[in-house]
Amino acid sequence: MILTDRVALMVRNELLRLSAPFRISGHVFEASPVTVVTLRQGHYIGRGEAAGVYYMHDEPSDMSRTLEKQRDRLEAGMTREELRGLLPSGGARNAVDCALWELEARLAGVPAWQLAGIAKPKPLLTTFTVGADDPDKMATRALAYTHARAIKLKLTGEVDLDIARLRAVRKARPEAWIGVDANQGYVPKTLSQLLPALVDEGVSLLEQPCRRDHEADLDGIDHVVPIAADESILDLAELEERAHRFDVINIKLDKCGGLTEGLMMARRAREMGKRVMVGNMVGTSLAMAPAFILGQHCDIVDLDGPLFLERDRTPGVVYADGHVDCPDNVWGAPDAVL
Repeated sequence: MILTDRVALMVRNELLRLSAPFRISGHVFEASPVTVVTLRQGHYIGRGEAAGVYYMHDEPSDMSRTLEKQRDRLEAGMTREELRGLLPSGGARNAVDCALWELEARLAGVPAWQLAGIAKPKPLLTTFTVGADDPDKMATRALAYTHARAIKLKLTGEVDLDIARLRAVRKARPEAWIGVDANQGYVPKTLSQLLPALVDEGVSLLEQPCRRDHEADLDGIDHVVPIAADESILDLAELEERAHRFDVINIKLDKCGGLTEGLMMARRAREMGKRVMVGNMVGTSLAMAPAFILGQHCDIVDLDGPLFLERDRTPGVVYADGHVDCPDNVWGAPDAVL
């Protein structure tokens, strides 16, 4: 196919500044470093942005070194499937995979979503995330999302404080769909204390309560609220190994290594009877756009990353009426040449 022809690889790292510190369990983020890959063939380019997976020590500095080591092989040209055999799952492969998607779309003269075999994408109801903070501040933040219909709260594993956070936000936004994300902050004892409050406050999703590689902590836990795997399941191989303990699978392109594997994971999760979610590391619209294609297959969408940045790319994704939409000219349009 045409992408086996030689391409020119360009790799750069950027530091995306957040508009305010963002707290989750065990971490406070003030910036998001990302790696941006550009592939050029003739007058056509394809782009991909990746933040990597911080809890796996998958950082942009390492990602760029990985890509430089493989420069000769990458510039020789390859298919997306060949890329899956060359690089492991993670940010480096994600950036190249997404760049290949866009380059292929431009060379073929069709939008990337058509290459993915879907109908023209529709706007998606997305969650809007409230970082962990004092309960009153979280309630104020939730109120500020005036257009939001779905809100995700970051919890820290401090069970009494987390319950107070949840109750404050539910009181402020009684009509909203609410999910909570513990980012590995819980153990069986504290989880058993949290679950009744989740039921009382009408929470629709509990994301990643326990630590990665401690999935057995969920054995014997009553799934009174659907439990989603995030950190616990990175890619297709881990989906096969670990999905049985979860109701929902949160697929992130940075974790699995790109849109190619993300679509494979969504199909396989459906076959296993699981609900599917698409999430994001904090990034610009360039990172959200391929995830938006994956989101067309998902039950739950969490693509609010650009809202936490001081500055997004232009053009960018559009947020309106609780939905995210991605015009073709953000990424994957068939007619852009440079």
